[in-house]
Amino acid sequence: MAGISIIIKNRKMKYLLIKKILLLSLLYIYSSSVAQDLPSATNAAPSLSEEGSYTWILLPDPQTYSKFGRNQSIFVNMIDWINDQNDNLNIQMVLCTGDLVEQNNIVIPDSINGDQSSHAQWQFISSAFYKLNNKVPYILCTGNHDYGTKSAENRYSQFNSYFPPQINPLNDKIILETFPNAEGANTLENAAYVWDDPSGRSFLIFSLEFAPRMEVIKWADSLAKVPQYKEHLGVLLTHSYLNSDGRRTHQENYPLKNAHYGKVIWDKFVSQSPQVQFVFAGHIANSDTHRDQVGYRQDKNAHGKPVHQMLFNAQREGGGWHGNGGDGWLRILEFIPQQRKVKVKTFSPYFFISPGMRSNAWRTAEYDEYEMIY
Repeated sequence: MAGISIIIKNRKMKYLLIKKILLLSLLYIYSSSVAQDLPSATNAAPSLSEEGSYTWILLPDPQTYSKFGRNQSIFVNMIDWINDQNDNLNIQMVLCTGDLVEQNNIVIPDSINGDQSSHAQWQFISSAFYKLNNKVPYILCTGNHDYGTKSAENRYSQFNSYFPPQINPLNDKIILETFPNAEGANTLENAAYVWDDPSGRSFLIFSLEFAPRMEVIKWADSLAKVPQYKEHLGVLLTHSYLNSDGRRTHQENYPLKNAHYGKVIWDKFVSQSPQVQFVFAGHIANSDTHRDQVGYRQDKNAHGKPVHQMLFNAQREGGGWHGNGGDGWLRILEFIPQQRKVKVKTFSPYFFISPGMRSNAWRTAEYDEYEMIY
């Protein structure tokens, strides 16, 4: 009987051991599947990787920072970090993907989808960007929430009241042309800029309104084909262009007439342009997960040049639509002119400001850290 009891005991031990191994294996598989969506464990401060390189900073949709008073300091921290790092990272340009506010024209907030009136939101976001005036150019595009009452019921926007062309002298110096908005006013809703980088390379940068009208797309296309700008490096900033799965946006359910999205913008403008090689957009946030708010694709245009198309958003991180606005995430785009390369990095000054949180300040998954050759 003693021998039999030992065999049974060993079987139980083997069963428990196998069960433990299976549980550990499942935990390992699960942790591996989510690890790419988590920040990288590093305390390193941002720095340039090459001598002679410079950076642009890409800011995602700020609407949830704007709509709650409690969140506004996070966006201010991002702007302050840009000013602090201006020399260290040789920051030459700041871009923002639109949806500057949550509601363009409400008087009384509902305290659920924001506790700030539209006037307070526009005042906040403009005063935050004004901190960059005379320090670095910043180019903004308009999103659906920057129009109408709450979200693009029409094409009326308060954008020009807070961001007129002359508000930042460094912007004013590089404006090439503007195209009339839907009300017939020449504003920065549709603007083209010519900018020379420190190496002497000339850029032609477009910022187009949310769901641009066809006449806007035709204006951009015609300007890109002017022989004088053919050899410039082209950049497009617009709000709705790319989905997180890499598909270009095509049709959305806003009541705007004459509205066009990523597919048409590609077909009628970007793919035909002799110089546009970068497209930056926001807008999409398919879930609260980071992966569903970022995307990338590369295609060749009609001239055989690679076009890098990037979605970068973060507004549902940090608690969803009613959370903290996006955990302070931004993109550092390091241009290395001698190699015709841009290094993309995803970083949060909000996490980095505290030594205890710095290990959460970087994202290094393949869709967060990569290189673009132009």
